[in-house]
Amino acid sequence: MRVPLSWLREYVDLPATETGRDVQAKLVSAGLEVETVEQLGAGLKGPLVVGKVLTIEELEGFKKPIRFCTVDVGTANGTGEPQEIVCGARNFSVGDKVVVVLPGAVLPGDFAIAARKTYGKTSHGMICSGDELGMGDDGSGGIIVLPPEHEAGSDAIALLELVDEVLDIAVTPDRGYCLSLRGVARETAIAYGLTLRDPALLDVPAPNAYGHPVKVADPRGCDRFTARTVTGLDPEAHSPIWLRRRLQKAGMRPISLAVDITNYVMLELGQPLHAYDRSRLEGAIGVRRARPGEKITTLDGVQRVLDAQDLVITDDRGPIGLAGVMGGANTEIADTTTHPETGETQGTTDVVIEAAHFDAISIARTARRHKLASEASKRFERGVDPQAASAAAQRTVDLLVLLAGGSAGAGVTEIIAPSAPHTITMPADHPDRVAGVTYGRETVVRRLQQIGCDVYGQDELVVTVPSWRPDLGEPNDLAEEVIRLEGYENLPSTLPTPPSGRGLTERQRLHRRVGRALAGAGYVEALNYPFLGDAALDALGLPADDDRRRTVTLVNPLSDEEPALRTTLLPGLLTALRRNDGRGSHDLALFETGLVFLPTGHETVPVRLPVDRRPTDEEVAALDAALPRQPRHAAVVLAGAREQAGWWGKGRPAQWSDAVEAARTVAREAGAELTVRAGQYEPWHPGRCAALFATVDGEETLLGHAGELHPRVLKALGLPERGCAMEIDLDLLERAGTGVIKAPRISTYPVATQDVALVVPAEVPAAEVERALREGAGELLESLRLFDVFAGEQIGEGHKSLAYALRFRAADRTLTVDEATAARDAAVALAAERTGAVLRGA
Repeated sequence: MRVPLSWLREYVDLPATETGRDVQAKLVSAGLEVETVEQLGAGLKGPLVVGKVLTIEELEGFKKPIRFCTVDVGTANGTGEPQEIVCGARNFSVGDKVVVVLPGAVLPGDFAIAARKTYGKTSHGMICSGDELGMGDDGSGGIIVLPPEHEAGSDAIALLELVDEVLDIAVTPDRGYCLSLRGVARETAIAYGLTLRDPALLDVPAPNAYGHPVKVADPRGCDRFTARTVTGLDPEAHSPIWLRRRLQKAGMRPISLAVDITNYVMLELGQPLHAYDRSRLEGAIGVRRARPGEKITTLDGVQRVLDAQDLVITDDRGPIGLAGVMGGANTEIADTTTHPETGETQGTTDVVIEAAHFDAISIARTARRHKLASEASKRFERGVDPQAASAAAQRTVDLLVLLAGGSAGAGVTEIIAPSAPHTITMPADHPDRVAGVTYGRETVVRRLQQIGCDVYGQDELVVTVPSWRPDLGEPNDLAEEVIRLEGYENLPSTLPTPPSGRGLTERQRLHRRVGRALAGAGYVEALNYPFLGDAALDALGLPADDDRRRTVTLVNPLSDEEPALRTTLLPGLLTALRRNDGRGSHDLALFETGLVFLPTGHETVPVRLPVDRRPTDEEVAALDAALPRQPRHAAVVLAGAREQAGWWGKGRPAQWSDAVEAARTVAREAGAELTVRAGQYEPWHPGRCAALFATVDGEETLLGHAGELHPRVLKALGLPERGCAMEIDLDLLERAGTGVIKAPRISTYPVATQDVALVVPAEVPAAEVERALREGAGELLESLRLFDVFAGEQIGEGHKSLAYALRFRAADRTLTVDEATAARDAAVALAAERTGAVLRGA
């Protein structure tokens, strides 16, 4: 809501020294969001005067029409001689009054005016348009043409009210009454402790049977409808300058006198109005719900198919307007035209004024259904004062009579659905208890009366809410009014005392340890939205029967392209990888831990929980049964170099083994031991995919996969070559763990190291050989490390050599060579039995 300070002063006697910044500070303290204070006319310097066009000479030989004009500017130029000005605009004629800026003046934007030679003539100034003066679009499409009564040479700065301050207020949905000068003026008067001159206090004639007939078929949708008639309007009457300027300052474009007046009154009182051309109405005005399939062409020229829930204004032909949103084109105020033969001016001479009060929810739904937000719907859906309808209609009639020479019709139509004022019972000390401050009954009563409430009672207050405050519905709302008017800044700052907690659960500790371990391994955490679409699953190459394609779809997704909850963490991480790679970061290692959502197909319809009591255990259980499985996963993605090149070496790119090592890093934090086998699972490369297993509840269970991504997936997602990834189920990993990790006992006895090189068939996984060696070596084995893999002619075709370093140590003695050798031989023997391994060179 844009509020010109000059207009606001008409309703509140603000001190002359108060600036827009001062008023802003007061209103912000009272709880209004005053975003900016715009300084209109800042930097403007005269002379800027009214001029009368004396002659116009058309200049030939130029690419665009150019006119050389002489303009009478009185004595403003110091000589009294006509001013010679070159102008390209064509919307004025000889004898018109225009706005002239003379040499030495400065226009908004620090545009200095001087005499200059152009188009073969010397232009001593400029004839101005509204845009050049910072007025905005006035609908003329050219320079400003003033009414003929203004004297040449008079000051145009004061005439056009070019210097002003405008407060731009962001009105929240609960403060709809501030979408009017009346509402903002009331808040200003309270903030300054001044008296409000309420523009709605008008003498309104009583309703009678002579007004335009109105039939309201839906009193719940329209509980008040006022209709007034004005006849004999002058079609040639135009909006005066003061009216147009106030509309422009408030952010609205002048259109025609009748429309400008309804917009002006809406801004003044907050009551949307509509003016119908009486000659275009057929029969009585009606208010009803639309019939399915009905159509209407609104004022914006769009034909709309109506819904059965739309509230419409009708006459005998059918719908003529969307109630509270926009009028119909078939009853629009006619543009002024001139008859080609008689020269007679034709236009709307008789109008019917509508001032009604509509249901806020109905208007909001209609506006959203038709994607047709308007100034009227914005006010109705936030709450309009129903008592202001008759005053707004009277104000509109008065202005039409005053400015268009019309006559007010004797008939007054007013249809009102019976209703009682809203009352709230509240303890007098309720605001004190809410704020933790002792205000006292007198302060509470005074503040509530200032906002328009009637207050009765002593310890128990009975508060009648004013008609313009539909947001006040319970004692807490009244307490909020008292607190904000007394000043939020005056509330004491008291830090809450939190109760002592029980600390993190073991599951939460695991998740934190996993995050720290991956960060320590060089990964950067990326938090992604938990949404995906079919396009992401297609890019991963998932087959049609893959369980990850069974998703939970949202009813109201943030994006239609990602309507489902994720079943894997990889799409979000790969998107983050692509984004960072596109911004020049090519060596990347990202990780994420988060929930995935896996429907089982056995979910039930959720129950609607009560709000007036705690749900029972059975109701909570039924709600849980309606949810999909939500295990927590951990995932990593890698691209580019895993080890940077430098003076220390060549470095190396990320590869599948890094993804597998990331899984082992996660497993170590859970105290679990992973078994790695060759696997085949989208979106990994079939020859470079590792399946990750661990023992869960006594059974070997698949926990996830790691390895190099398939080249087709990398190409589809626009990712760098040779990308790698890992994803593992943290919940299963926690169950596979041994609980709290025990610190190792450091032996004081020396270690015995034995190396073995085993030749095995090429298809035998190194993990199988390693498992056999560990089991065969027994309890003396401290660690086992694969340090070399070799294949060549010396080994034989179809075979490979695996070299392991075995470390043996006893906790209570120094091992002998024989003991270490026996343990090594036992390990080799079991490996030979299970995998067919033979000692290299044997």
